[in-house]
Amino acid sequence: MVALTDKAWSPYVAGVLIGLLQIPAFLLIATALGASSSFVTVGGGLFGLADPSILEIDYVAKHVAMTGKNWWQVALVGGVAVGAFLSALMSRSLRRGVSPIWARALGTPSKPARYAVAFVAGFLMLFGARLADGCTSGHGLSGVAQLAVGSTVAVAAMFVGGIATAVLLLRRI
Repeated sequence: MVALTDKAWSPYVAGVLIGLLQIPAFLLIATALGASSSFVTVGGGLFGLADPSILEIDYVAKHVAMTGKNWWQVALVGGVAVGAFLSALMSRSLRRGVSPIWARALGTPSKPARYAVAFVAGFLMLFGARLADGCTSGHGLSGVAQLAVGSTVAVAAMFVGGIATAVLLLRRI
């Protein structure tokens, strides 16, 4: 059985729970799980406060509209962050510092360097997710579950990219 204080859950249990989360998403707000659009919703809303003309762009206006789909994704992303933090606290596995792989590959980088790398990497991932019209959770969990060909191709490309990145990174160690 799964306990909230476990350091890791069975991927089978977690997969079933995530899969079951699709049901209320489709029934209540007619949308699937996904996360990358939430960044457009929040970013568009914040930039719209500074420059309302941004909200005249159709792409931004569609994502900033007060719809269940837009704010469901924002709540999902916020819940993932809060849930991960609480899980790390409850399982006593909260880490500080740099990943051992990065420490061996690059030495121990300064905090500003780590933050800069994290920001650039996050931006590139988000840009790629929007370019692909969805993120790993949207394509991998929802698109494949709906038998979408484009999502299946996107997931295959994500795995190829992830494996290639891991091979290149670990080769330096």
